[in-house]
Amino acid sequence: MKMFTLRQARPDDLDVLTDLEARSFPPEEKATRERFRERLAAYGDCFLILEKDGKVVGLIDGPVTNHETIVDEMYEHATCHDPEAKIQAIFGIAVDPSVRRQGCGAMLMEAFIEKARREGREKVILTCKEHLIHWYAKFGFVNMGVSGSVHGGAVWYDMTLTL
Repeated sequence: MKMFTLRQARPDDLDVLTDLEARSFPPEEKATRERFRERLAAYGDCFLILEKDGKVVGLIDGPVTNHETIVDEMYEHATCHDPEAKIQAIFGIAVDPSVRRQGCGAMLMEAFIEKARREGREKVILTCKEHLIHWYAKFGFVNMGVSGSVHGGAVWYDMTLTL
């Protein structure tokens, strides 16, 4: 039987996280190896990893901030993380194609939301493309409209979950 487990990311996950990100997002949207290195150093406790039989098959990450929405500068600078802030941002959720449609994204999302609750956050924010609005709504996120973010040249929607 295949077993899924969740854990916090470690610095030695850098290569596998970079690879998973590259297979999950278009080149203009994916985080680079250097960005992941910076983010892991600044807020490694805000990365959750999903493993299947010991192999990394999913990730979710994002900084804690006081910004009500994600702004593009946040993607470029890990210094946007403020561990005392009240809003948990989600920069990305990636699932290996080999395990998609098995509830892995939901496992990651539910665990990340629960972590934010335990840590006393007031909200969780993210941006998504229009076709994913309904998926995030299943977790209680509310569509706040078109985002000011133009990350990767895409049209994004701000989503907010009040905890």
